[in-house]
Amino acid sequence: MSQPPFATPPPPTSFSKLSFPSQHLLLVIFNRPTSLNCINNAGHHELDAVWTWFDNEPSLRVGIVTGAGRAFCAGADLKGFFPFSSLQCRLVQSIRTEDLDRCLLHPLVEWNKINALPGTRPEMPPSGFGALSTRTGRKPIIAAVNGICFGGGFEMVINTDLVVASHAARFSLPEVKVGVVAVAGALPRIARTLGKQRAMELALTGRQMSAQEAQSWGLVNTVVSKGKDVVEEAVRLAREIATGVSPDSVIVSRMGILAGWDGSGVEEGTDRTRDEWFRRIVGKENMVEGVQAFVEKRKPRWVDSKL
Repeated sequence: MSQPPFATPPPPTSFSKLSFPSQHLLLVIFNRPTSLNCINNAGHHELDAVWTWFDNEPSLRVGIVTGAGRAFCAGADLKGFFPFSSLQCRLVQSIRTEDLDRCLLHPLVEWNKINALPGTRPEMPPSGFGALSTRTGRKPIIAAVNGICFGGGFEMVINTDLVVASHAARFSLPEVKVGVVAVAGALPRIARTLGKQRAMELALTGRQMSAQEAQSWGLVNTVVSKGKDVVEEAVRLAREIATGVSPDSVIVSRMGILAGWDGSGVEEGTDRTRDEWFRRIVGKENMVEGVQAFVEKRKPRWVDSKL
């Protein structure tokens, strides 16, 4: 689909590629397949600008994020600190998925050394790894996990709103195998999603998890069968949200869920959602249109949210 007119132009990108597969949808593709879409410091800030623009652009309602090639994202890119030879890059591309976490751990050892040096740790934006691992934002983002999803890649996915995974996707937090820790936001979140014992198993062993197991544990909404496209399924789901329901109600409902996700009690979260968000849509265009369409037994004609 051609780029629609926007209130402001999208930010320039080099790490990622932006497209607009349908009305009201933004698709962000991590576009460094030869590096398994690992993200460096510049990439974090580029993606923060992209998702900030997405939240502020009235015509966009749902975001989708995926990876080019055989990986969604294999974690942090450390080439800026420890350059890889062309031979090493070719070797990484030939590694079997089941061996990949072991082979990617050598750079993590060096990352551990970097973090021990004062003033040398690269800064991330407040939204975290890939601008997603600690993002709050206003609008929902769907992860379309097309393959390898390790370390920071997995930490991003854990904090997205919905997850569609390829049947061949693999998930892991391998940091503990080399003495580092997944500190981009995943650990307290998986405790909430999985419960203490399953979260402990995943975080303390660093083992890989299949898409099917991730779905059975509640980390993935849908697993796409072999031969089907994971992005197409994510776009279908995104269209359902973007055009089938009120954009205002989506934002406020999402905020109500995040109130519980971020640690508020039921009463506090309910009060905050009602007082800070729900009151802002009462009597406004989409609420009036939704009720009127229901009474008139027709499809509502939603307008872009002004929240």
